[in-house]
Amino acid sequence: MKAAVLNGIHEAFQLQDFDKPIIGEDEVLIALQHAALNHRDVWIQKGQYAGLVFPIICGSDGCGIVQEIGKNVSDFWLGKEVVINPSLNWGTNPKTQAKDYEILGLPHHGTFAQYVKVPARLLHEKPAHLKSEEAAAFPLAGLTAYRALMGRAKAEAGENVLITGIGGGVALMAAQFALAAGCQVYVNSGSQEKLDQAIAMGAKGGANYKTADWHKQLAKKTGGFDVIVDGAGGPDFAKLIDLCKPGGRIAVYGATAGVWNPGVPAKVFWKQIDILGSTMGTDEEFAQMVAFINAKQLVPKVAQVFGLNQCEEAARFMDESKQFGKIVLEINQLWY
Repeated sequence: MKAAVLNGIHEAFQLQDFDKPIIGEDEVLIALQHAALNHRDVWIQKGQYAGLVFPIICGSDGCGIVQEIGKNVSDFWLGKEVVINPSLNWGTNPKTQAKDYEILGLPHHGTFAQYVKVPARLLHEKPAHLKSEEAAAFPLAGLTAYRALMGRAKAEAGENVLITGIGGGVALMAAQFALAAGCQVYVNSGSQEKLDQAIAMGAKGGANYKTADWHKQLAKKTGGFDVIVDGAGGPDFAKLIDLCKPGGRIAVYGATAGVWNPGVPAKVFWKQIDILGSTMGTDEEFAQMVAFINAKQLVPKVAQVFGLNQCEEAARFMDESKQFGKIVLEINQLWY
């Protein structure tokens, strides 16, 4: 089969021949139609991820058709168009992942290939209202956003919700989920264009975090936030504490801006603020997310589609933060 393979740290994704997976008795083989990039793939390429192995086929998100099934797998799945839950081995504790938890795409080969094998229990039927490239866009980012917003922060209709760093996959999915749940959604970004796009999709307003007092602008507009979903951390985290209403919740799923500046501790305990760590999610949360997407007829934002042989170009596009939405690979299309 053809695959976009990473052969070492700081090397380019290379289209090359690779052995087609051989399935086990509880697994299925999926002929992939589309896959989507995540920042995780770029971090692996840069060597900024634990447990690196090479050569590796990255890719956690995919949509395709089940071509083969193991002997313990129901015939129901054969020929079905499916999306894959990339959250492997969560374990039995819904509060936290197990020690052997893994994400599809490292150390097990992922979706940047014509075929991938996965345990059948990770399959979900593709939402009928979505195109294949749209369905490939939501699994990892959607699950991360759903758990942070709905599972950990428990956002409710009518609440003020701030989503930081709008434009990335998780932030956009969190915004879409919050809007669909009836929340009053605000965003921040370093790009006015991205702020305008978020407002066009339903956000009430936003602020450019490159402006020194952006948080004061939002506080004046909104009176503060019940829920904040943040993937940045960094020195602006103290501003999120300031923006929280008494009893507010901050769900943190990343730290792209580096180490927190937590600000004045008294603001946290006096306002009874909950700071909630969150990453990926359980199998049950993935099923809940798919049901929510179906019920609300949500369509994930796709920024750009590349051919499989353009995986390196797609990775650089992501690394430069150019996207508003997910970056998708069309697996059986070679673009030049």
